[in-house]
Amino acid sequence: MVPPVDIFGIIPSWVGVYLAVLLTSIAGSFVLYIRVFKLIRQGKNTPRFDRPLERLSGAINIVLGQRKVLQRVGSIDPRSHTIDLAGLGHACIFWGFLSFSLSYVIFIFGAVVWHPLPTFLLTETGVKIFSIYLDSLALLVICALIWALTRRWVTKPPRLRFDLTRKGESIIIVGLTSGLMIATILVHAFHVSSGASGPESEVWISGILARLFTDLGITQSAAHALQTISWWIHLGIILGFGLYVPFSKHIHMVAAPLNAYFRSLEPRGTLPTIDLENTERFGAGRIQDFTWKELLDGYACAVCGRCSDVCPANLTDKLLSPMHIVENIKEHMIDIGHQGPRDPEHIEPKPIIDGAISEQAIWDCVTCGACMEECPVVVEHVPTIVDLRRNLVLEESKIPETGMNALLSMEQRGHPWRGTQFSRTDWTDGLDVPLVSDNPDADILFWVGCTAALEQRSQGIARSMVKVLKSAGVNFAILGEQETCTGDPARRMGNEYLFQIMAQQTIETLKQHNVKKIVTLCPHCFNTMRNEYPQFDGVFEVLHYSQLVDELIKSGSLKPIKLVNTTMAYHDSCYLGRHNGIYDEPRDIAKAIPGLELVEIGSRCREKGFCCGAGGGHMWIEESQGERINHARTDQFLETSADQVGVSCPFCLQMMTEGIQAKGEDSTKQAKDVLELLAESLED
Repeated sequence: MVPPVDIFGIIPSWVGVYLAVLLTSIAGSFVLYIRVFKLIRQGKNTPRFDRPLERLSGAINIVLGQRKVLQRVGSIDPRSHTIDLAGLGHACIFWGFLSFSLSYVIFIFGAVVWHPLPTFLLTETGVKIFSIYLDSLALLVICALIWALTRRWVTKPPRLRFDLTRKGESIIIVGLTSGLMIATILVHAFHVSSGASGPESEVWISGILARLFTDLGITQSAAHALQTISWWIHLGIILGFGLYVPFSKHIHMVAAPLNAYFRSLEPRGTLPTIDLENTERFGAGRIQDFTWKELLDGYACAVCGRCSDVCPANLTDKLLSPMHIVENIKEHMIDIGHQGPRDPEHIEPKPIIDGAISEQAIWDCVTCGACMEECPVVVEHVPTIVDLRRNLVLEESKIPETGMNALLSMEQRGHPWRGTQFSRTDWTDGLDVPLVSDNPDADILFWVGCTAALEQRSQGIARSMVKVLKSAGVNFAILGEQETCTGDPARRMGNEYLFQIMAQQTIETLKQHNVKKIVTLCPHCFNTMRNEYPQFDGVFEVLHYSQLVDELIKSGSLKPIKLVNTTMAYHDSCYLGRHNGIYDEPRDIAKAIPGLELVEIGSRCREKGFCCGAGGGHMWIEESQGERINHARTDQFLETSADQVGVSCPFCLQMMTEGIQAKGEDSTKQAKDVLELLAESLED
């Protein structure tokens, strides 16, 4: 960007530049502090300053590499059924913005103050290439902006039809950015038409425009004057853009890199704990109850709708929109302003629950993590929603009746299955399953879990696991009646107090028996024991059965030999897949079964898998409205040619079984755990 000569031939350009930048910086910093940072600082502390190198490298990958923005490119939009290219367009605009930011530093500030730039900083060839690059990029960005504006206001993909995206600020931002690109091209064009020479003059697009200006009769002196005007307009747009950003959703340009750096480094299935003895309030019912990271999420949100577009609750017409949760918290915070020093008794002028956020929407969440998987700016929706639940349960004593019944059963009986008549060991009849008290030297503690032990259909998974372990010669044992719920449903439903009691009880039992290695059937038990028990000094080696069994097959200890002639579509458990990254092991087990043909449930698999609807306590909480989530997932399965839907979770097994029955397909279709199919292929 070629800088102009001195202003009026008297005042050095750098004086005007520095004065404009100084005044804008002061005003912008004040607005940012009042509107953003002062409000965020109200939030509670949360440890996000550890492992700085890991945080920085990840943030660079996410922000500069646009990794999460691009991850959806080429996939089929679940609602419009069109190929999604939005991420590519956004990345083009972003990389263009970065390139121009570099040019501003070099050509606006560096060249004005230190003109001409020393050759050792920029060679003539380098200036030529960079000028051509910026010239071409400006046109590309203009085209991308026109496409983005058309997409938002004309074609309107379903995920952009949320009310929060209907503000006119998108037109303002596109207008400012387009104006910046046009001003860039004009500066180059008028520079060329003024008769200037040098590497900055050998541009292509602006060169064509310059020849047009010459043909129109614009003199070199007029072109020189127009170049100066365009340059200052260019700078004015930059500074005006900076002042406007804090008032728009495009504050995410500032907040998103910070959000990426301060992202959680824990597995996605890990929820933050509460110090029950020292906390002032439980959960989040006011702005000051959230952590500063949860408040930062609202500013980082790009209002793109990706999270809501993949949310199973939202897709089945529930009230929940993850995007609206974080956005409404931010808008509520801005609306009420700073609430002064932290006071546990302080009452905000407006309620946040059933004010800014619907209570029902809070209970609609199945904690599947699809929103967090899709979010391009690393917003952490699920912990925020669970914090809202914690406030409802522990501060307001509010919870859906069916959820309360499950929690009462956990308190009284050590499990959420209130109506069951089974004991913890009834499923072992005829199997000769050793108890850990009788086999203290067992290599593996087989953690059966509440559902596989106490729910009749799921007991088949436990019996299959015993057959597999014995076939492989594994020395194992179970806790039997000493086993209790891990507490997962309580934590996801917001009863952190009950969860911590049950977790500490289980940890104590495991330590008493000197347990080192645990294998679970249920991904929810697996996630809780592996990722959350260390919060309470419960550190054990915890495996999901698919990890152990896959290892046994590959080592030759387990040899499936009987033909199982069926076609299986595998359904990914959210707590095994998205929350813990285990996708291949269950599939590898299925591939090892003779005669079994493995297929995927269309594009709804692996990271993009669709929840069965049981997570977040919804195994017991009734859905509020719309289509049942498990029925929607069943429809996706029925679109395949598979005879069976394979699962690796007792919750998923129940939900898919009910879905198949509800669709009237149970005479030809089945839901089975992969472990059950494997057991069928083993020798008796």
